Amino acid sequence: EVQLVESGGGLVQTGGSLRLSCAASGFTFDDVVIGWFRQAPGKERELVSCINRGDGVSFSADSVKGRSTISLDNAKSTVYLQMNALKPEDTAVYYCAAERFKYDVPMCYSDMDYWGKGTLVTVSS
Repeated sequence: EVQLVESGGGLVQTGGSLRLSCAASGFTFDDVVIGWFRQAPGKERELVSCINRGDGVSFSADSVKGRSTISLDNAKSTVYLQMNALKPEDTAVYYCAAERFKYDVPMCYSDMDYWGKGTLVTVSS
């Protein structure tokens, strides 16, 4: 059974940093893509960052580019999202999600197959 467990959320002041973790387990295939998404109150869910666990190729949304880094530790089966220079508009529930790599669709842009329960990030002004 695939499990995705997020941690690392919390309350931080504007300009602060957080590192979110996603512990991923239970996959029966190797070509796994992990994405971080977020949903702010009253807003649609948006993609933050995405990484191919096999080759490490990654990208981030324009809204966080230059302020966030997605990385992975395959030995620990964990994907991290380091977020710096946080702004109040970064306040959201952050979700970790996974899919099997698809050759015909950009990674993290189709419906993800597995989701974690989320971790709340609150940035105070």
